[in-house]
Amino acid sequence: MVFARALAAVLLAACLFATGASAQTYPNRPITLMVPFPPGGATDAIARIMQSPLEKALGQPIVVENVGGAAGMIAAARAARAEPDGYTILIHQVALAAGVTLYPKLSFDAVKDFAPIGLVNTTASTLAGPASLPPSNFKELLAWAKEPGRTVKIGHAGVGSYGHLSGVLVAQELGWKATQIPYRGAGPALIDLLSGQIDLTSISAIQAAPFAASGKLKVYAIIGRRRFPSMPDVPTLGELGYKKLDIDFWHMLVAPAATPRPIIDKLNAALRATLADAAVQKSFADGGMFPFPPGEETPEAAHTLLKDEIKLWRDVINANQITAQSQ
Repeated sequence: MVFARALAAVLLAACLFATGASAQTYPNRPITLMVPFPPGGATDAIARIMQSPLEKALGQPIVVENVGGAAGMIAAARAARAEPDGYTILIHQVALAAGVTLYPKLSFDAVKDFAPIGLVNTTASTLAGPASLPPSNFKELLAWAKEPGRTVKIGHAGVGSYGHLSGVLVAQELGWKATQIPYRGAGPALIDLLSGQIDLTSISAIQAAPFAASGKLKVYAIIGRRRFPSMPDVPTLGELGYKKLDIDFWHMLVAPAATPRPIIDKLNAALRATLADAAVQKSFADGGMFPFPPGEETPEAAHTLLKDEIKLWRDVINANQITAQSQ
């Protein structure tokens, strides 16, 4: 018995030493940054904006790998099963929180199987309608939407997309009777919005701003925690009294759950340095993306946001009986 205890102690010490040594030498080879969507989308663009500054901060190449499918869940499953050594990390967004409920048979637990590294940025969306829609402001929109017999047609980029889920939440909180109309992407939804085939949609503020400036769209409110700089007179839905609609489209970095904390701390420090890079800040600002407020740079803040968002979207999805196969 004494020998067994001694052997266990030696083995534990050896494991702790190995972990410490690994963290001290990390990183000493290329790191894979997994993107859960095909090239060309917003998440892919953010990863590539961050790629070079992350390489500089970590002193190793960052290999961006696109793994699309199942609204980002295939990449998430792969990342959750990856070796927890800091050499596979994942950038993900709201779809990770929503996917937990949309895909109930996932092979991973988004809270238990990931160690958040840190929050990356947020993007504001808009509640926008075509120029031909009768209401000229949010107050008039509320009255118009609640006229007897009115069913508001809300378009979105596909079932489970942020535009879909935020549109559902908006209709739910504003008490509207609405029909959610899915499209194969944001582009086709925008075309039908501009032509007046649908009444409203939730599209990014950076995309809506030029159309609003030219009079082709009416932007009734910002779906986000802050006003958008190029549309300073458009209030957020939170400011209009709907605090539950103070929501943002966000990105964060995560690693497999058992990744040693010293490695997570090194990755977090590299992320902070990347987000402080002037070129990154300009690229984000040009794309309508904002950093998180001071004090929210920690892995713990990312962990809290992920848990809160999982609950938020679980409630919305269940209350509205949304499934990944919904049409």
